[in-house]
Amino acid sequence: MKKLKMNYRNDKTFKEGFEEYILNCRSRNLREGTIKHYIESYKQIIKYFDESILLSDINKKTFEEFIIKIEKNKDVSSQTLYTYCRDLKTIINFFINQEYTAAFKIVLPKVDKHPIETYSDEELDKLLKKPNLKKCDFCEYRNYVITAFFLSTGIRLTSLINIKIKDLKLNEECVDIMHTKNRKALTIPLNNQIIKIIKEYLNYRQYSNTEDYLFCNIYGKQLTKSALTQALGGYNKSKGIKHTGIHRLRHTFAKKWILAGNSVVSLRKILGHSSLEMTQNYINILVSDLKKDVDNYNILQEFNNTFIKINNKKK
Repeated sequence: MKKLKMNYRNDKTFKEGFEEYILNCRSRNLREGTIKHYIESYKQIIKYFDESILLSDINKKTFEEFIIKIEKNKDVSSQTLYTYCRDLKTIINFFINQEYTAAFKIVLPKVDKHPIETYSDEELDKLLKKPNLKKCDFCEYRNYVITAFFLSTGIRLTSLINIKIKDLKLNEECVDIMHTKNRKALTIPLNNQIIKIIKEYLNYRQYSNTEDYLFCNIYGKQLTKSALTQALGGYNKSKGIKHTGIHRLRHTFAKKWILAGNSVVSLRKILGHSSLEMTQNYINILVSDLKKDVDNYNILQEFNNTFIKINNKKK
């Protein structure tokens, strides 16, 4: 007797299914930035994926054909390809859970790993040189403090601009990060140097109450992501540093943490990674830097007096 199977046939198209997916994202109260990301990603995906295809017709073959079409575009990097495929996988999995699409295994393409961009010690010396408070304006001083804060905590840009003064727990030597990627509050320890810098900064911040944001524009209002990115870009260039980027600050923090021999598990918590595997990627990509340290410290050279000398003379 023939067994009955689920019939996934329906008249919904990929476009209609995506609209339902976005509605689901909003119902789950995902951050607006996350929803915007999927909307922008969808616009790129449908350049290679037929948005009129029925959800019931999506299968392993259609996903693989999507990859092949993108790979033909030499201007698309492996990281961009991976991002599009990852987002499409998330969307398709939603269709599978809704039983619009038959379940199938989705394998993401591999990404070409490139070295993580970090600041050199020489560049850090320039960035962390305290400005002359008698001559600099508030924005330059604020940018110095923000740079020091990034390098001391390694937090994300959106987390930093949402820190309120009440979130500081300076007596407990930590700060509460209420705005995170996964919406889970995070408490990050603060070292003595950044605590000292923050205490001095608060004297110039001129806040009215603890509900005010820690880092603000010249009018005391919350900084936007674009404004902060532009401000730090200008700050770096004023120090004679050509290569800028907030991710570079975060990567530099992670690099210094790892090279100092600190716990990877602790680093994962501080960076707010969802898995240890994500944190491990930092270590894998930083292998070249670790190799330099290994060369500088060779345990065999330290104990070379114990080596046995081999006599090659013939008897």
